[in-house]
Amino acid sequence: MSFGIRLFAYILLVTQVACAQDVRVGVLGLFHPHQITMKTVPGQALVIKTEIVQAGEKTFVLERSSGKDATEITVSGDDLILQIGSQLVRASDLHASSRSNGVTDFVLAIPGKISRRYHGVLEVKAVAGILVPVVQMDLETAVASVVQAESAPDTLLEALKAQAVATRSYFTADQGRHHDFDFCDTTHCQFLREPPPPESNASRAAFATRGLVLAYHDRAVAAMFTRSCDGRTRTPQEVGLSSHGYPYFSAVCEYCRRHPSHWVRRVSQAEALDLRQHGEASRLDMDRRLGWEALPSNNFIARSDAKGIVLEGAGEGHGIGLCQAGAKAMAQSGATFREILEHYYPNTALVTPSKK
Repeated sequence: MSFGIRLFAYILLVTQVACAQDVRVGVLGLFHPHQITMKTVPGQALVIKTEIVQAGEKTFVLERSSGKDATEITVSGDDLILQIGSQLVRASDLHASSRSNGVTDFVLAIPGKISRRYHGVLEVKAVAGILVPVVQMDLETAVASVVQAESAPDTLLEALKAQAVATRSYFTADQGRHHDFDFCDTTHCQFLREPPPPESNASRAAFATRGLVLAYHDRAVAAMFTRSCDGRTRTPQEVGLSSHGYPYFSAVCEYCRRHPSHWVRRVSQAEALDLRQHGEASRLDMDRRLGWEALPSNNFIARSDAKGIVLEGAGEGHGIGLCQAGAKAMAQSGATFREILEHYYPNTALVTPSKK
């Protein structure tokens, strides 16, 4: 590759990262909500702008000092029904932000199921009778939130830094995974909860690696990671997935080789055949139907007994990319986050893009 072409590719990568300073995350979608409550936090106001059906735009302000600090949102067809105090409003969409139209803190809840705090700008609309809340947040807020949600509580800082770089790379390289937003908050994309406090190790890891992404052939890598492997990481081809531009060379994982996470499951002959033919797609389909522990990984051997098919396996997850168990062990042995990333993502480079 000529110098001019490589320079152009690098500029393209820098531009790609620079444009990815905000990410749009669809939240709480796992619950397919028909009702959501939105509430301010002490000391902050929440400005709601809605497009009232057949009446144009209207603005409401939620603030504890005003006595109105929450709204209930339900769905009616493709419209939103907002209850603010005693007022009932039918709207086509909703936009909530600070008084300056910027990010703010707020709490979203599905009554009786879940409540989470977010930092960003909120959009809500109805799609096919389901509420779709989307939080637009700063990239680094999203990175810290994922690191906190995806990592074990006792993970050392260097392993968390490696996770932060992998997470940021994924956000940078793989935007637009959903029709109405860039990413969801489940393991389909990356598990995301509330933003951690600034003094947390997750926030420290995001800050210490701020802006760093993995690159392969001068393009950002949509870095995948897994809870644990069976002693070596897999390539996407081994489990029937696309590599998306990076081949994920198999890496030996000493920790999982010495301390494998064993499991045993029983499946039908039809399920076993489907798993052999379709790999990760069939495993995820089985997990969605039977529960997320139905089949922990694709690393297994099958044997028959009088009752059917028994799968004996090791590892948790698809086994591709960064092995979180192995990275944690490497950090405990003194490895830096750069060494961890070099081990699990061979032939990649760490890129520090210029800032605008």
